[in-house]
Amino acid sequence: MTSKIEVYGDSISGNCYKVQLLCAQLGVEHIWHELDLLEGATRTDEFLAMNPNGKTPLLQLVDGRFLPESNAILYYLAQGSALVTDDAYGMANILGWMFFEQYSHEPYIAVARFIKVYLGDPPEKHEELQSKYPGGYKALKVMNQHLEKTDFFANNRYSIADIALYAYTHKAHEGGFSLVKYPHVREWLKRVEHQPGYVPMSDRH
Repeated sequence: MTSKIEVYGDSISGNCYKVQLLCAQLGVEHIWHELDLLEGATRTDEFLAMNPNGKTPLLQLVDGRFLPESNAILYYLAQGSALVTDDAYGMANILGWMFFEQYSHEPYIAVARFIKVYLGDPPEKHEELQSKYPGGYKALKVMNQHLEKTDFFANNRYSIADIALYAYTHKAHEGGFSLVKYPHVREWLKRVEHQPGYVPMSDRH
């Protein structure tokens, strides 16, 4: 049992940054445990006992229960705040964009960044890296078209959907993606960065 929630994560991971950003904006007190993914920190017996999937971020509640998956953590921590809504359709709209992020966005933009930033862009990964660009640019096009009509992704107000999509989009260039052709995405990034409590992605603690 702990007096504060605890978060296990890697500060340069977009999925972990989502939780850091939400906690900063909502003033959620927590204990942060920095883990180095490349050093095998999520593959130890101790960590696998907490999350058998061996991934971060991982939330530990004060009663000792664990909650994995970045977007599930966002949903849980945002309850009762302005980042979610009690309206069923509105909440489904938020979740829809979060599913889009995990299925149509993250597998391309985040993986390309992982290859270049985490792995150092090794030659044996070049073919895989190139395969990520069509899907990533398709996601950016969908986002740009949507943002032409609205300031934020769901219900025309800032929500956990924006946090979920911002994390890897604002670092897309680190994966080799250019946002030059996506002006509405670039303007949206600025709007997110002007939200109260915003903090940039940090280096390792």
